[in-house]
Amino acid sequence: MNNQQIAAIFEDIAEMLKLKKDNIFKIRAYQKVAREIRELEVEVEQLVREDRLKEIPGAGEAITKKLTELETTGKLEYYDKLKAEFPDGIGASKTGGGA
Repeated sequence: MNNQQIAAIFEDIAEMLKLKKDNIFKIRAYQKVAREIRELEVEVEQLVREDRLKEIPGAGEAITKKLTELETTGKLEYYDKLKAEFPDGIGASKTGGGA
């Protein structure tokens, strides 16, 4: 999975959390990490292999675990659960670009 795909998933998560009226700081964290991932000069996959995810600005423990899950399994359980709450889909999930 490339950085653009990962960023799209994190943007979708932020959008779904916004629709659920979740914590604004959590929403902003996902938005920030999505932006940072889009601008990375290396692939997230490499950062996972080298245990360097903490170098991504805004990537705390919860987000680094999600990035590792995405890169090692190709999917994200948290994302799938959120998508299930929105049967019409949004963003990358609606167009098939998500995990």
